[in-house]
Amino acid sequence: NIKDWEVMDELPLEAQTGSDPPQVMTPPGLCQGYLLKSRKWPLKGWHKRYFVLEAGILRYSKNQHDISRGRIQGSLDVSVAVMSINKKTNRVDLDTGDILYHVKAKSRELFYIWVTKLQAHRAFKKNEAAHHIHNGFSQGPTLRPRAGFAQRNGDLSSPGLLYSGHEAGPTQVPLSTNTEVNGKVSAWLQHSQDQDSCVQELNRCQLDVSELSRLTQRLQALEAGQPITNGDLQRIISIQNLCLEKPKKSKSCRMWGHSRTMSRVEALGMPIRGMTKSLSSSHLSSSSAPSVSSIPDYVCSQLSPPVVVSPEGKRIQQDFCTVSLRVVASLKTVHDSLSQERQRLQEASGTLTQTQSSSPPEAGAPSLCDSAEEYFDASGHVLGASLSEASDESGLSEGTSNSEPDEGRALETHKYRTSVSQAPSSLVSKSRGRRTTLLAHCPDNSHVGLMAILYNNIGKDLSRVSMPAPLNEPINLLQRLCEELEYSDLLDTASRTPDPYQRMVIIAAFAISGYSTAIFRNRYKPFNPVLGETYECVRDDMGFRLISEQVCHHPPISACHAESENFSFWQDQRWKNKFWGKSLEIVPTGMVNVTLPSYGDHYEWNKVVTCIHNVLSQQRYLEHYGEVTIANLNSPVCTCKITFVKTRYWGSDASRNEVQGTVLDQSGSVVHRFGGLWHEGIYCDTLPTPTCIWKPNAQPKDYLLYYGFSAFAMELNELTPDLLPLLPPTDSRLRPDQRMLEDGLVDESDKKKDEVEEVQRGRRKVMTKRGEDHQPRFFKKAKDSSGRDVWLTNGSYWKLRESPGFSNVEEMALW
Repeated sequence: NIKDWEVMDELPLEAQTGSDPPQVMTPPGLCQGYLLKSRKWPLKGWHKRYFVLEAGILRYSKNQHDISRGRIQGSLDVSVAVMSINKKTNRVDLDTGDILYHVKAKSRELFYIWVTKLQAHRAFKKNEAAHHIHNGFSQGPTLRPRAGFAQRNGDLSSPGLLYSGHEAGPTQVPLSTNTEVNGKVSAWLQHSQDQDSCVQELNRCQLDVSELSRLTQRLQALEAGQPITNGDLQRIISIQNLCLEKPKKSKSCRMWGHSRTMSRVEALGMPIRGMTKSLSSSHLSSSSAPSVSSIPDYVCSQLSPPVVVSPEGKRIQQDFCTVSLRVVASLKTVHDSLSQERQRLQEASGTLTQTQSSSPPEAGAPSLCDSAEEYFDASGHVLGASLSEASDESGLSEGTSNSEPDEGRALETHKYRTSVSQAPSSLVSKSRGRRTTLLAHCPDNSHVGLMAILYNNIGKDLSRVSMPAPLNEPINLLQRLCEELEYSDLLDTASRTPDPYQRMVIIAAFAISGYSTAIFRNRYKPFNPVLGETYECVRDDMGFRLISEQVCHHPPISACHAESENFSFWQDQRWKNKFWGKSLEIVPTGMVNVTLPSYGDHYEWNKVVTCIHNVLSQQRYLEHYGEVTIANLNSPVCTCKITFVKTRYWGSDASRNEVQGTVLDQSGSVVHRFGGLWHEGIYCDTLPTPTCIWKPNAQPKDYLLYYGFSAFAMELNELTPDLLPLLPPTDSRLRPDQRMLEDGLVDESDKKKDEVEEVQRGRRKVMTKRGEDHQPRFFKKAKDSSGRDVWLTNGSYWKLRESPGFSNVEEMALW
């Protein structure tokens, strides 16, 4: 229910709204544990994944062991994500534009903790970016996380990356056997005078840390018996490092042995054992927040009491901050010294590189520069190696590994793409007496308040939301169904192919070809047809004719049927549009059907999800992901599986829009393999003669000025004088608002669009009062072989068109 969803903006903590001037926000603590995450392919439930939230980055993998080894399946920056929550279902949706996570907690208490943590990390990173609160520490030590959380490539020019917390311990850089280089390094070690000062600063840090421990013990005495408010509890959860994984009984004595679950107070060596007793479940039960009335004990044991606000406590806090600043200053001095030494080390490394360019080192003696590169790239190597072991599920709506293509997919895709690029280009067909441009260019819709429209409808089906006309393109969803027949010549070819396996490959290419034009169509949306609207397309040059009708409005269902001497094509599509903050998902349901009378085949397949990323910016792009299964309902000889591969988090633009497919026989053995990119072409190398099966036509000149339309799409809404008397009044080409938009009358189109929709509402109200339901004129409802509801043609359209003609049919006006 849309009413159950709430968009989270800022962190509602009492600590941020006190009477004192706001201080530097406390960095939020780490949070880790299991959550349920939606699978990649829609409507297939949830799976368990281990999440870690650290420094504003949410990462996940299959389990804690994979996280610790650096096998990250996905990563998301929560500070740039739109966060929506559903308290009834314990769900959290995070949308960054190119990545979308749907997660939910198993219990109300864990949901409360995760939401609090996510808000704290979002608020801290936004505050840090907006106010530059860490200017004094920007040159300070950079703590590099372990391999599992490290960046792919270390930056040798950035200070603070020389030392790392890698599990293997500090790396000792081996020296080269080159005597000249060894002499330079020896001279560097002899003349280095900052080592003693570093030791002195570290000794002072040790004394200051002891003082911090004493101040903490004094705070413990003041904190005993202090009441815990809801704001205190939120602040405690925000700043503490929490592990939400329920400990196993066999390892209860080592429950919190993981070094990363220590709080910042523990990391400084402060004795806080026993302090958690004051934060018992009874305190939490008395909290004003009903959602935290029963936080698990293993979570309570990690929470330290809140900081007191008494005068003496404030004074101790000030002393604590003063000593902490001294520690930071000492560490900064140490860091500056190490940075200088590191620079000298790099100079020695540069000299070594020049020496090795003329005289390569002996085997088994790696150079200083090579060793440094190997060390700093180690994390990236670990991540890259893990891709073949983990189910690479980063990005939008991740899923199971068995949906991914086989190993070696990248090599196959490169081979397919090379083969497609070498195939002769398909040119736009010669002039058929149809138009090649539109009357007006597409309008600029940057002034439309799209953000306000979408944010008011997060999680809602956008098919029920009225959009301004400047956001539309001058064709509608009924015409989009016809656009899938642009490459109907593939069906003609399939009807002449005797081999059933090769025929299935051609049918698969046709199923993929329907997505090709989407690469240029991410700036505008098609019009939503009104109930009873129709569209016909007669293409003598291509050998088919099509009729489509809007048969239902809630939910919106569009049905079509095309017939030819060589094939029949029909489908009824239901689209659900969901906006998640920065991404728009279009989830189609319904099956596509094709029959080939020459062989008695009846093919049926599903469609995949379409997602528009960064929908609120000008850098939006579109992708398809999911699996398509093609079955021949009249013959079990073979089946086909096509995978539209989800763009990977670490993937390049060159691998975007990847598609792979296989044709299987009755035993499940692979007969043919094919693949490529759905916007460039499909190649099959297992045919007797390996060839490019399909390649899209070239786009017409200045296509970006005309909504990104292909030559075929340009002709869909064309209204010629000889066609006008034959069309029914319900045809989309006669819809006034769509026609005005095509003619460049944007403002008039927007007003007329409201009028058309209001007329439709009026008709629906009248029918509701009469107790009547809308009955489609040219389609009928039936059941398919699987028991699903389908809409099939009743065969009356072309008969009425021929006799008596639609001009003699009454009650067909829609606008």
